[in-house]
Amino acid sequence: MKFNHLSFSVLIISLLFCCACNSKSEKSNGEEKSESDLTFRDVNGIRFYEVKRRFKNGLSFNKDGFQQEPTWIIQFKSPDTMLAYSPEKQGMEAFFLQFDHGQVYNFAREYFRVKTITKDSLILQRLQVDGRVIAGDDDVRSDVYCTYYTQNYIEKVLHTTVGELQRPTKADTLFIKDLSNKTNKDPSNAKIAFAAREPVVFTPKGDFITVEKFSTQDATTHRTQAYDYIYPEYRIEIKKSYKAFAYRFSLVVAANGKMYVNRVDGVMEEDMAARKRLYQGITDVYLKNLLKITPGTTLGIPHSSEITVNLVGRLAK
Repeated sequence: MKFNHLSFSVLIISLLFCCACNSKSEKSNGEEKSESDLTFRDVNGIRFYEVKRRFKNGLSFNKDGFQQEPTWIIQFKSPDTMLAYSPEKQGMEAFFLQFDHGQVYNFAREYFRVKTITKDSLILQRLQVDGRVIAGDDDVRSDVYCTYYTQNYIEKVLHTTVGELQRPTKADTLFIKDLSNKTNKDPSNAKIAFAAREPVVFTPKGDFITVEKFSTQDATTHRTQAYDYIYPEYRIEIKKSYKAFAYRFSLVVAANGKMYVNRVDGVMEEDMAARKRLYQGITDVYLKNLLKITPGTTLGIPHSSEITVNLVGRLAK
């Protein structure tokens, strides 16, 4: 009887332990995931609007004055599709969402590391990947953090609009003013000139000269729209020149519209000084007098910026 009583006691304890475990397991299964555990599947069908694109410094601009603008609209569609807004198609375009490793995903020909997923927001780090090697966080190409909010969160919680959230901050403006002031003190210095969000505009004063700003985007060489922003390029043709010529060089265009020849292409080192003087002379005589020069600006602030010019001279017929 003693043995049976002991066995019965052990049985009761075992049953109680099992019930407790089952109860704990059921409770765990019934609980909602914490936000730190959410994945794209948990936000299936929710549309997110990019409201901020920041560098690690908290600004929309990196140290060289290059700006990242928030423009994306994305929506996960189970099981493996990411919809992204296409300006060309004026609608959402479907891309395969490829899981790489860790928190790294690829879609729309870009790599991202997931930093945060909630029902109201996403934070994705844009990554530069070369030959399946991810550039480190200290590489400016991977130093971009994109924040997305839902329309409901923007309107019902923040009581604002997507457009307002996408606007540059006061800190951005102060930063650009500081960079601009530095270029104004040394306007011809290409090392401190920076790419203008609104590039230089050349307006012909007559029919003797034509100007075309053209794109050098090329998918085969991975030249994106950003390349046109950083390296704006122009073709300028003088119809009644003193001689026929075709020159390619860069100009630093200052905030006051003055132009300084900087880089000269296709010239031997020993001929560089003489060729720069020649190009500067053509710039001062022809471009200065035949064109109205509007300097490049960023956030409405004029500053020195460097451009590339393909200058063609045609003899008068």
